[in-house]
Amino acid sequence: MVTLSRIYTRTGDHGTTRLVDNSVAAKSDPRVEAYGLVDAANAAIGLALALDDGVLPEAVRQALGVIQNELFDVGADIANPLVANPPWEPLRTVQSSVDRLEHWCDEFGDPLPTLRSFILPGGNAVGAQLHVCRTAVRTAERAAWRAVEAYGTQTSQDPEQTPGGVNELAITYLNRLSDLLFILSRVANKAAEGSSDEVLWVPGGERNADHQPDRHSQA
Repeated sequence: MVTLSRIYTRTGDHGTTRLVDNSVAAKSDPRVEAYGLVDAANAAIGLALALDDGVLPEAVRQALGVIQNELFDVGADIANPLVANPPWEPLRTVQSSVDRLEHWCDEFGDPLPTLRSFILPGGNAVGAQLHVCRTAVRTAERAAWRAVEAYGTQTSQDPEQTPGGVNELAITYLNRLSDLLFILSRVANKAAEGSSDEVLWVPGGERNADHQPDRHSQA
């Protein structure tokens, strides 16, 4: 249980913050940037759920609720350098969470019609916001890889000498999640139904000044 008795602490007023292991890091540190962007992606998912007025199946809403909780885990994981013999058991992303994302990709994606073109981000409000979520997660994933470039993925035997690396499984989670959010945007935009809110991309060579993209069932 986490107790937050005071929201402002004044401890970050000089450009530094503390990681989960209590080590000090600059707020411009790539690790801090990465878990901050994970938080931003989580907020974007929260907005998608808030916008939902019955568009999303209940199973999708429940999945997104699980994902919001797991994104806190992912952020905590990235914020906690890999070290040998930590003083307490760290919160880490686990393979079963990644496996569950892949299962949901199959469960929600298999009924959808095959895509014949790329999709323009948009559709109804929930579907459009899920596209925003997808890109937010991709942004967080790229930032996490920049943290890997800085710190690697190895476990530090002596954190006083060498900072610990980043848990690569946390980044795998973000990768799979972006795939799932693309699928869920199609679910929200009713891609499997006769009247879809999806709009297909029309390549430049096929467009003209009078052309307006049509909505497609993508069947």
